[in-house]
Amino acid sequence: MNRNKLTVSIGLALFSVVAAFAKDLKTPARPNFLLLYADDQRNHTLGCAGHSIVKTPNIDRLANQGVRFENAFVTTSTCWVGRASLFTGCYERKHLYKVSPGALNPTLCNSSYFAVLKRAGYRTGHLGKEHVAIPRESASSMWDVRRKIGRSPFFKDQPDGTKRHETQILGDWGINFLSEQPKDKPFCLQISFNATHAEDNDRRPGIGHFPWPKVTEGMYEDQKMPLPVLNDPAIYETQPDFLKKSLNRQRYFWRWDTPEKYQTNMRAYFRMISGIDHVVGRLVTELKKQGLAENTVIIYTADNGYYLGDRGFAGKWTHYQESLRVPLIIYDPRLPNPQRGQVVPEMALNSDLASTMIELAGLPIPQAHTGRSLTPLIRGKQVADWRKDFLCEFLAVPQTIPLWEGVHGESVTYARYFVDGPNEPPYEFLHDLKKDPQQLTNLATESVVHPLLKRMRNRCDQLVATAGQSMNDVF
Repeated sequence: MNRNKLTVSIGLALFSVVAAFAKDLKTPARPNFLLLYADDQRNHTLGCAGHSIVKTPNIDRLANQGVRFENAFVTTSTCWVGRASLFTGCYERKHLYKVSPGALNPTLCNSSYFAVLKRAGYRTGHLGKEHVAIPRESASSMWDVRRKIGRSPFFKDQPDGTKRHETQILGDWGINFLSEQPKDKPFCLQISFNATHAEDNDRRPGIGHFPWPKVTEGMYEDQKMPLPVLNDPAIYETQPDFLKKSLNRQRYFWRWDTPEKYQTNMRAYFRMISGIDHVVGRLVTELKKQGLAENTVIIYTADNGYYLGDRGFAGKWTHYQESLRVPLIIYDPRLPNPQRGQVVPEMALNSDLASTMIELAGLPIPQAHTGRSLTPLIRGKQVADWRKDFLCEFLAVPQTIPLWEGVHGESVTYARYFVDGPNEPPYEFLHDLKKDPQQLTNLATESVVHPLLKRMRNRCDQLVATAGQSMNDVF
């Protein structure tokens, strides 16, 4: 055998050994993603968050075996912006959905987690409430499966003449998606519930305004609903006139203004949450049935916070914590036991989730994202340069809520509302969260300028400049 043939033979033999060795190695498969997205749910309304009334055993199990972020926030507290920020991984100031006319920016759709994962071979799906106009070409690049469903009414007519609640229909659709999942592909599925959004066009207390699925019928019936901590009418009286006359106050009279209405609607609202929890349990069971459970990351969160009568308000839209804070649980079955059941104190944002899923999939994070991957925190690592504050804002379709922007920090929060337009001096809020965690005292209205005020104004300017255009440039 000549030297060249000998070299080739040895090379082939070595290749065979290496290939066989590599075949025996158990390379971790790319994880699947199941993102469960509630509507109008504040961070505290889960059993795992310490709520004494609401029952959420299936979500609680995900938290006990995964990671719960106790300081999770949205950067803009309203339905459509929360969803656009989730899809794109960007602040409202960057995606400008409904600030600018037309559908969601196609370039940012192209760097959405759906589009990135689909290009990488994932089967992708979105089921339920979208509330964001997606360009047709962008939708085809984002989703393999897309099924919309809304409320008004929550109960949908079925072919057999019965009615089925939207929450349970989404459970059916999710189970169908999982049952059809090819074994050789990963998936990313988002299920966006319309619950726990109220039925705004039906203000009859209980089943009219907060329609619950049949599976939760009778829950909480004999329990007295505790009043909100910030229930004192004097707290409402401290608000500026533009908030007193806002949609937050108008909707208060739809839901919470009498003791009877409050008790009835809170029971109904909690039944809607427990209805979502029931579907979570159904989906987890189906993952196990299909052999997908051991490699599926499950994320539970919501599109914005929610006033449950606090401060004399209903709805969201403002800078207060009741409006901005949301639940966030990330369950990764691949986590080792010592890292399970963590409660993470670092600030997490809704815009972080896109980068998180992409990084967990082993893919590069698009530069367009303004969020940051939560992966190191999920894995129990200390991150020295993690954010200490974030930009919060409200720019789109203000109606009775003025445009505003601000900074929410660990110890201080600041907001400026442009009551008379972006070119006029704003109405400012400044709260010392260490001394006043309930944000009851507005230090910006004191007769002497508070030493923190200038610093927070400058910090807001810095965050705005980093995130996008100034208020004057936007409008």
